[in-house]
Amino acid sequence: MIKTFWFLFYNIFVVPALYLLLRFAGLFNSKVRQGIKGRNRVYEQLILNAATLDKSKKLVWFHSSSLGEFEQAKPIIEKLKQEKDVNILITFFSPSGYENSKKYPHADLISYIPFDTKSNAERFIKIVNPTVAVLMRYDIWPNTVRALNDNNIPTFLVDATLRDSSPRKYPFIKSFHKMLFSFFTKILTVSEHDAEEFLKFGLNKEKVKAVGDTRFDRVYHRSVLARERNLIKDEILVNKKIFVAGSTWEQDEEIIFPAFEKLSRYYSNAMMIVAPHEPTELHLEEIENEFSGKIKTIRFSHLNNYQNEKIILVDSIGILLTLYTYAHVAFVGGSFKQNVHNVLEAAVYGIPVMFGPKIENSQEAKKLVELGGGILIKNKRQAYKNLRMLFTNEELRKSKGNISLSFVKENLGATEKILKEINLHL
Repeated sequence: MIKTFWFLFYNIFVVPALYLLLRFAGLFNSKVRQGIKGRNRVYEQLILNAATLDKSKKLVWFHSSSLGEFEQAKPIIEKLKQEKDVNILITFFSPSGYENSKKYPHADLISYIPFDTKSNAERFIKIVNPTVAVLMRYDIWPNTVRALNDNNIPTFLVDATLRDSSPRKYPFIKSFHKMLFSFFTKILTVSEHDAEEFLKFGLNKEKVKAVGDTRFDRVYHRSVLARERNLIKDEILVNKKIFVAGSTWEQDEEIIFPAFEKLSRYYSNAMMIVAPHEPTELHLEEIENEFSGKIKTIRFSHLNNYQNEKIILVDSIGILLTLYTYAHVAFVGGSFKQNVHNVLEAAVYGIPVMFGPKIENSQEAKKLVELGGGILIKNKRQAYKNLRMLFTNEELRKSKGNISLSFVKENLGATEKILKEINLHL
């Protein structure tokens, strides 16, 4: 009775409202328009592409909202492909995830997930007929999950988290999510605390299990490969102490840049590599103007003409993880704007990691502060004080760096635990 009520409510009120909202947003947002257009032929493309698959193989479906969630799925997919002869279907909600992953070599099918109407969900499941479905983190579409359940397809929620302040706990909404979570075969959480929060929805204890976060596995594997790349010539970096500021926004740069400028007056061997989150031509020019007449800068793409500049401005994307290999100290951006970016990408190299106060989205950042490998700064003065301390006290810098690396290593292994659960149904 409760299930019938909630799905009537969802399909009569929520689905039409979401559809109209997407259409309206598409008038102003090119990414939303791209996502709507990309779904126009989704079934036709699925039918054509699915026809080329070896039907004797089982199919495992991985769904991610966008690119960040897909990064967490990659270690599972790649390990699964190594160990099992299966087909892999990957779907996305967002165009950024879909467009940037169309050439992912470990996938047999890549598609948008259809808009979540009851008929769409049933048609989609009938076409792809997955043996197992794996949804990453939080992108749970009710009609789709129900269709999976109705077809007795084992369904996993992986890398699941549930904040103490989550709206899903609000009285009216909690009843809906209690029903929704019950459709999953297993909810695999990143921590014991998250597992406990899911159990508050009245779920069977056998349904919820803490296994860890695949981001640790992913970042560690990528760091091993990154160490083999030589993006900057050794002679540029020799006898330098490197400060890498990654994924920075203007709000981060307003704090970090004055701190480095002051530091560079006293330490001639200090160098900063800045990788803006959005390295547009306009933003790069603004940074160059900021330091004009104070500190010489050079763009990463011009390093063949290096003339002892103290600041390297990264004017490309996709290389930040490798740039952290050169760092003695790192700053991770987003933390003065809205949400800190991935602190593990820096911590994996065994260096102290600095960030601003907005870290509620990152359990890893909070844990690093607690352990001592991460340093939370709130203003320019604190940024300079900590930067100077880490540049001058080698023993302290190495000690904090070792804490960062140990934190990453101690949390490896989630991929194996998740695959163990999935393999029970393959």
